[in-house]
Amino acid sequence: MLSAFANAFKTPDLRKKILFTIGIILIFRIGSITPVPNVNVAQVDICRKVVAEGDSAGLYSLVNLFSGGALLQLAVFALGIMPYITASIILQLLTVVVPRLEALKKEGAAGQTKITQYTRYLTLVLAVLNSTAFVTLAVNGQLFRGCDGQIVYSTDIFPVVLMVLTMTAGTAVVMWLGELITERGVGNGMSLLIFVQIAATFPTAMWQIRTQKGVVAFILVLIVGLMVMAGVIFMELGQRRIPVQYAKRMVGRRMFGGTTTYIPLKVNQAGVIPVIFASSMLYLPSLFAQFRPESEMARWISTYFVTGDHPLYMAVMFIMIVFFTYFYVAITFDPHEVADNMKKYGGFIPGIRAGKPTEKYLGFVLSRLTFPGSFYLGLISLLPSIAFILVQANQNFPFGGTSLLIIVGVGLDTVKQIESKLQQRNYEGFLR
Repeated sequence: MLSAFANAFKTPDLRKKILFTIGIILIFRIGSITPVPNVNVAQVDICRKVVAEGDSAGLYSLVNLFSGGALLQLAVFALGIMPYITASIILQLLTVVVPRLEALKKEGAAGQTKITQYTRYLTLVLAVLNSTAFVTLAVNGQLFRGCDGQIVYSTDIFPVVLMVLTMTAGTAVVMWLGELITERGVGNGMSLLIFVQIAATFPTAMWQIRTQKGVVAFILVLIVGLMVMAGVIFMELGQRRIPVQYAKRMVGRRMFGGTTTYIPLKVNQAGVIPVIFASSMLYLPSLFAQFRPESEMARWISTYFVTGDHPLYMAVMFIMIVFFTYFYVAITFDPHEVADNMKKYGGFIPGIRAGKPTEKYLGFVLSRLTFPGSFYLGLISLLPSIAFILVQANQNFPFGGTSLLIIVGVGLDTVKQIESKLQQRNYEGFLR
């Protein structure tokens, strides 16, 4: 593996791409620790410690995770890549129900460029809404619940608007940096930025376990974490390859077809999206409780749906992840469309007739794969809550949930891309 790294840096164009990616990541990390104007940094540091001890950041845990802790620092890149992720998911869902977007998707590269443009516009709209909400919470003293003290110097309209505009501009810059990595660097830019932000929280989380629970607990968590990571890698690489053969056909004087390929159906076909969906839905009861804190319903929600370690919360979270896994797979992989395309180009699955039988077969295989995939996602997402119950770890337990799924998925994808570039030059890749 060390020789593969050496060969990667010996190749001029690949070395240039890797160094360019590292440079963008450094800029990104600087923006993630640079506070926006009008922020009392000393008071923010005090409140962050209070929040960490009382685990009051449960409401914002997902956004704070994707921002690498920048949200609770009120940094320029406080929103991170979360608005872009939300916009991408919304556009992907609308593609199924809006005929105009569905037509654009079928136009190929030109249509995808237009959809990407819509995603950018929606990202900016969501960034304005999110930044306004978080700045309002900061001004009202509700961002760090349980911490007294003013975390902004001035509550006048101009400084507050400047904070909102700075966070929104930071989201636009993050989106631009991600696209730069995709075009001129190595790997998918947006995914790499998420990877970097999540990985940035690992040392702090592990050190907290070391200082609070001792060396034995630290080593135990590290061993269990590595075992879980190995299991996640095994599941993420698991796939069912359905063989497809294409019949030979004459077009003019040339013979086409006669090839054999396969359709790869992954065990985790939905990725990390169901976990994000479920976390967002479970955020709504907490949001209601924040606006009506005196009601009986709000007290019930605060008891069962805020900390995340209650059995009812864990059961609802698990059921919702299973549901959203089936839902997302159903809208992203259409057996009817795949069967029609195979029939159009003369493809068929050996032993299965083209058309409706192929569609039924693909749907049957996909449902059989989605069942263990959904349970796998549910169990992985509950690891932080289980760790909180067993060893009283922080809710941002590093080895589990959304963070581990993203780190493993992005890491595998980036390594494969680097290896493919090395194999083009007859070098031994990372995975050998």
